[in-house]
Amino acid sequence: MLIRDWPAHERPREKLIERGVATLSDAELLAIFLGSGLRGYDAVATARRLLAEHGPLRGLLERSPAELAKLPGLGPARACKLAAVLEMCNRHLAANLERGASLTDPLAAGRYFAQRLRGRARETFAALFLDTKHRALAFEELFHGTVDGAEVHPREVTRRALAHNAAAVIVGHNHPSGSAEPSAADRAVTSRLKQALALVDVRLLDHFVVGDGMPTSMAARGWV
Repeated sequence: MLIRDWPAHERPREKLIERGVATLSDAELLAIFLGSGLRGYDAVATARRLLAEHGPLRGLLERSPAELAKLPGLGPARACKLAAVLEMCNRHLAANLERGASLTDPLAAGRYFAQRLRGRARETFAALFLDTKHRALAFEELFHGTVDGAEVHPREVTRRALAHNAAAVIVGHNHPSGSAEPSAADRAVTSRLKQALALVDVRLLDHFVVGDGMPTSMAARGWV
């Protein structure tokens, strides 16, 4: 049975319009993007096959365009379109920060760090430098390590804060393991960073740990 022959309330597009995009499953979202399926499969069945064999959805979307192009049901054209859609989403998430809007929602900063750092094969430590009104001045990846960790130098973070004339800094790093639970070393680095930045009158607002799911805010834990 073709999707157009399904009951209207079960068709992905109609379901999205009537009940909202959040009601769709991963397979239904991917099916809408695909538009059509492999020979003998509708778009939803093709999407389910892709997710079963190459998923979950996050794992599928983190593949490079070259890898996506080799998957059945995608190919070069759809792989390029998917990469373009993902980049548009990334730029949309970053838009408020990069156009100088005041950062008043701590969760927005967490989402920004997750968008920039999630899925990295090795640990990456980055900093978001802010002015006195907490508007973004710059985002920099400062240290890269292995799958187990990256060595962080508070003096370098402080030097970059002074270079940007920043009044505040938010830092974050990813855990390639997928766990967003801060380690004892993460807490120690946070304490050292806070002390080093305070010496030049720069506030450390938060330290996010990015893993699977929502990033962990160390400020929310009372550790900043």
